[in-house]
Amino acid sequence: MRPRANRQSKRSERPLVLTVMKPSLDGHYHFRYSGIMEHKRAAHAFATLGHPGRLAVFRLLMRFAPQGVRPTEIAAALGLKQNTLSHHLSDLTASKLITVQRQGRSLYYAVNLDATEGLIGYLALDVGRARPDLLAPLLATRHRTTDSDFAVLFICSGNSARSIFAETLLRDLGRDRFRAYSAGTRPNSEPNPVALEILRRNGHDISGLRAKHLSEFQHPGSSEMDFVFTVCDTSAREDCPPWPGHPITGHWGLPDPVQATGTPAERMQVFARTYSALRDRIAQFVALPFAQLTRMSLQSRVDAIGTDQTTKD
Repeated sequence: MRPRANRQSKRSERPLVLTVMKPSLDGHYHFRYSGIMEHKRAAHAFATLGHPGRLAVFRLLMRFAPQGVRPTEIAAALGLKQNTLSHHLSDLTASKLITVQRQGRSLYYAVNLDATEGLIGYLALDVGRARPDLLAPLLATRHRTTDSDFAVLFICSGNSARSIFAETLLRDLGRDRFRAYSAGTRPNSEPNPVALEILRRNGHDISGLRAKHLSEFQHPGSSEMDFVFTVCDTSAREDCPPWPGHPITGHWGLPDPVQATGTPAERMQVFARTYSALRDRIAQFVALPFAQLTRMSLQSRVDAIGTDQTTKD
């Protein structure tokens, strides 16, 4: 029989576990955060992110989360050499901040959201001691008593097809509950004529649609957005300044129909498929019970729509 002192010593060595409530898609569930066990892993993660190049890669992947990105696309977006990027990806993977999966012949790197959540929890709950004066300003969001009058911006590179589709669809499917806008990081001079024809055939009013530069929505006095969506991978790779009001963001990337080749009828079919995909996503979006959802659960719904996952109300 072991002495009591030994049993007490063993008991005192057990890690202290803090249980925190976190909203989820299906209501609320508990995740467990261990302050003691996370010290070395947190230090490793912080050291990894302390390099500007690795931090840039991580920030880029966060803009696509929960989806993954191929190394060639990361390198092109950040202007990195392949061997330099390989080192950054290896270090981020070793620290468990990102994961890698093979799809066909390609590797896709994605943010490990569980590890990122743990790191933020460590900083907020262990280092910050969950001090209200530190956390309350970060968690404060505009309280909604209704589920209407949301300002939503859709961004793509050219603002000629996908974002124009999304703006028009939200305007018409959402009726008076949403103020829909679209813009491009490098907009064309006007919307694509095939895109306009698809909208016209589906009964949408196309008068007043125009290509706009993103800067129209970033100057002082611009409308404050509640949601900002990127609908192409190119625009998602762009590092935009922080949006006033910290809107919920999402990546609903789709291939560019403007790049389609073939006969006029075949190109028209590509545009029609893009329109249909965005219509499905926006129909899901406008049906969300906004007034009943927390910011975190709403972000999860937005992410699920972008990956074409069915969600529950």
